[in-house]
Amino acid sequence: MGWVKELPLRKIIQSLPPPIFKIPFFSDNMTKHAEILFLEEWLRSTSGSSINSDIRSRDASTSSAQAIIQAWAELRSSLQERSFNPRHLQSLKSLVNSQASLYVADPQARLLLSILSSSELHLPHDSYPLIFRLLYIWARKSSKPSTVLITSAVDHISHLISNQFTSRRSITLFSEGVLLVGAFSMVPYISESTKNICVDLLCQLLEREYQVIGSVGELISYVLAGIGYALSSSGDAHFVRLLNSLFVIWGKIEEPCGIYHGLMVLHLIEWALFAIINAHSLEKIEAFINKIRENTGAGYAKFAVLMAAAGALKASSRFIARGESLDVISRLRISAQARVEAIAMDLIPKNGDFMNFTGNGVSFLLQCLSLAVSRCGGLDSAQGPMLVCLALALLTETFPLKRFYQMIVQCPLENLNGPELSAIKKHQGTVLFMESGATARVFCNLYASANDEDKQKVEDLLWTFCQDIYLGHRWAAMMLRGGPNELLDDLDKVAESAFLMVVLFAFAVTKQRLGSRFSRESQIDVSVKILVAFSYIEHFRRIHLAEYMDTIRAVVVSIQENESACVSFVESMPSYADLTNPQDSCLQKMKYIWSKDDVQTARILFYLRVIPTSVQRLPSAVFRTMVASVTFLYMGHPNVKVARASHLMFASFISSSKDSDQDERVSLKEQLVFYYMMRSLEAYPGNTPFDGLASGVAALVQHLPAGSPSIYYCIHSLVNKARDFCEVANQEAKFTKNWQAESDPRRKILELLLRLISMVDIQVLPELMKLLAQLIIQLPRGGQDMALNELYILVAESDDVTRKPTLVSWLHSLSYICSQGTSRNAIPKDARVKENSPITARL
Repeated sequence: MGWVKELPLRKIIQSLPPPIFKIPFFSDNMTKHAEILFLEEWLRSTSGSSINSDIRSRDASTSSAQAIIQAWAELRSSLQERSFNPRHLQSLKSLVNSQASLYVADPQARLLLSILSSSELHLPHDSYPLIFRLLYIWARKSSKPSTVLITSAVDHISHLISNQFTSRRSITLFSEGVLLVGAFSMVPYISESTKNICVDLLCQLLEREYQVIGSVGELISYVLAGIGYALSSSGDAHFVRLLNSLFVIWGKIEEPCGIYHGLMVLHLIEWALFAIINAHSLEKIEAFINKIRENTGAGYAKFAVLMAAAGALKASSRFIARGESLDVISRLRISAQARVEAIAMDLIPKNGDFMNFTGNGVSFLLQCLSLAVSRCGGLDSAQGPMLVCLALALLTETFPLKRFYQMIVQCPLENLNGPELSAIKKHQGTVLFMESGATARVFCNLYASANDEDKQKVEDLLWTFCQDIYLGHRWAAMMLRGGPNELLDDLDKVAESAFLMVVLFAFAVTKQRLGSRFSRESQIDVSVKILVAFSYIEHFRRIHLAEYMDTIRAVVVSIQENESACVSFVESMPSYADLTNPQDSCLQKMKYIWSKDDVQTARILFYLRVIPTSVQRLPSAVFRTMVASVTFLYMGHPNVKVARASHLMFASFISSSKDSDQDERVSLKEQLVFYYMMRSLEAYPGNTPFDGLASGVAALVQHLPAGSPSIYYCIHSLVNKARDFCEVANQEAKFTKNWQAESDPRRKILELLLRLISMVDIQVLPELMKLLAQLIIQLPRGGQDMALNELYILVAESDDVTRKPTLVSWLHSLSYICSQGTSRNAIPKDARVKENSPITARL
C-alpha cells in the first residue's frame, strides 16, 4: 500500500500546521523578568490574540531621535507657558507611539509628574492615559528608577485615579492605571509601604470599578498584566486578594469570554508563579495551593481557575526543585492537576450522551481544557472524565466538522459563499485548530495511562466521529459539486487535520490494545474497528505517514489469520445496491452518480487494497455476495487508480486457495472469468488499465485448473479484441507507424497474448498457438515483424524442455507463411467466439 511519498507523522506534528500544528513561541529560558519588558504585549503574543489597530500601530511605529527630543521640549514648554494646548497633546501621542524605541529617564519622569501635579495646567482627559503610559515605560525600561520619584508618582496617581476616574469613568484610563500601578509595585528597592500602597490601590480598583471591567475589551491584557506585576511582588494577604479578583472579574464582563482571555490567564499565572518559585516564596505558593483547592463557586469563573491551574503546571514543570521547595512544588502540581480534573468531571453529562450535550458554556470550557493541557505540556496521568473531555474537545471544538456540515445543509446553495465560508476559513486560523497536534499528542499520552474501560469509551467516540465525517463530507461534496470550490477546499483542510489526529490515536491504540494482555477476540474486534474507521477517512489521506502504515500492518496481521474477522471487515463494506442506488433521499434528489462520489470511492479503494491481504481466509460465498459485484463495478471507474485496484482484487482472489471450500472456490473463479473478461475488454483501452488487465489474465491462466473452459474463453476474448483493433486499424494510414509505439493498446494486447505462450498449461497451448498464428497472419507487415521478433526472443530464452520443441517448429512455420506474403483477407465472422458457442457453453 505504499503509493505515496512517506512523511512521518511525528515530523508533521512537530512542524504543523503543517498546515496545522503550530504553538506560539515561548522561551523556557525566562529566568529574569527583565527579559519581558512589557507583560501585556507578551500575554497578547503568547495567546495569539488579535489586537486593535491603535495598539498595533503604537507598538510597531518609531520616531526619529530628533522628533522625540522635540516632543520632550514641547512638553517642557507647557510648564513655562502655563498652558497645555493641542500641540502638547500631540507631543504625548508622538512619544507613546515610539514606545518600542523610547527610553524614559528620571528627568523625563519628573517632567511628567510636574505636568500631572501642576494646578496651573488644565489637562484634557485624553492626556492622562498617555502620561500613564510614558510613566509605565519609565518603570519598565529604567534600570534603577528613583525611589523618591516612584513614591511621589504613586501619591499623584492615587489621587488622580480617585478624582479623574470617578468623574469620567474612562476605560483607557482605568486600564492604563491598573497597568502602571502594578508595574510600580515591581520596581526594585522601593519601600514596603510604597509597594503596599500600590497593590492596595490596584485591589481597590479591581474590586470597586467592576462596571468598567466589563467594557475593557482589547485592553484586558493591560488589566491582566497589572495583576501579574502585583502578584509577583505582593505580600501574602494581597496575593490572595489579587487571586480572588482574577477569578471573579470575568463574571462582570458583558461580552462572552474569548479563548484568548483564557490563554492570557494561563500565561499570566505561569509568569507570576515562575517568579515566585525562583524567589523561594513558599508561603505564596502555599496560598496559591489553598486557593486552587477551594470550590470554584463563590463567583469564580471556571475557565479562569482551569487556566490558572494549567499555568501553575507549566511554571512548575520549568523549575528544578530541591529540598523543602521540592515538597511544595510537588503539592502544587498535584493540586493544580486535581483542579483541572475536577472541572473536567463537572462537564461530563450524567446521561452519557457525549456528542449532543455541548452548549455555549460547555463548549468554551472544552476549548479551554484542550489548550490548557497542550500548553502546560500534558498531565502526569488522568482519570476517565478528563480523557473523555479531551476527546470531546478535539472532536467537537478543534475539528467541528459535524457542525460545519449541518451549517451547509441548512443553508441554501446560493448563499454558501457568505458566513458559512468565512466561519470555516476563520476556524483554520484559530489557536485551537493550530495547536491540534500538541493536543493530540497529550490526548494519546493520557490514553496510554488510562484504564481499559475509559479507553473503550474514547475509542468508541473516535470511531463514531470517523463515520460522521464520512457521511457529512460525502453529502457536502456532492452538494457543492459545481458550486463554491473554496468552501469544499476549506472543509478538506479541516478534515485532513482530523485525519492526522485519528491516525495518531489509532497508532496509540495498536500499541496498547494488541498486546498479549488482551484476549484474541478483543484484539480482533479492535483491529476491525480501526480498519473500518480508516476506510471512512481514506478520502482525507494526502500524504504517506509511517504511523499510518504501521497501524495498517499491525491490524491486518491481527485479522488475516482469522476467518470471522475477515468476514466482519468485508461485511462492513457498502453493498452493490447501496453504492449504485443509495437510500438517502437527499442524494437521490441530486441525480446521484456513483462514479462521481469521490468520498465513497476513496472508501471502496481502501477495501480493494486491504481485502487482498486476507482473501485466502475469506469464504467463497462471502466473496460472491459482498466483493465480486463491487469489484466488477469499480473496474469501470474512470479513475485509473481505482480501476487498477479492482483488477488486483480479482487477481488476488483467483490466486487464492482455501482448503475448506476448494471446490466451491474453483467453481466461483471459473464463473467470474466470463464477467471479468467482458467487463475488462469492453472498457479497454478506455477505463481499463492494461497492467490491471494483464495481472488478472496472468492470475487466471496460472491458477485455474489445467484445461479449464474459462482459460479458453479468456484467450478467445483477447484474440477477438485484437482482431477488432486490426479491423479498425487496417483502415488507418498511420497503422504501421503506431505499431512501433510501445504504449499503443493494440500492441499491448498482442504482447500479452505472446507472453501467455509461456504461461498457459500444455492442454491450452495448441489452441493458443492456432489463434495466434491466425491473428499474426492478418497483421500488416510491421505488426508481423514485431510479433515474430517477440516470439523469437521468447522461445530463445525459454528453458521449458516440454514445450520448446513444439514452439520452435511452430515459429518456423509461422515465419515462413508470413514471409510468403499470405493474403490478409478480412477476418471471417465464424473465427470469433459467440456467446452461444461451445466455449461459452462449457462455462
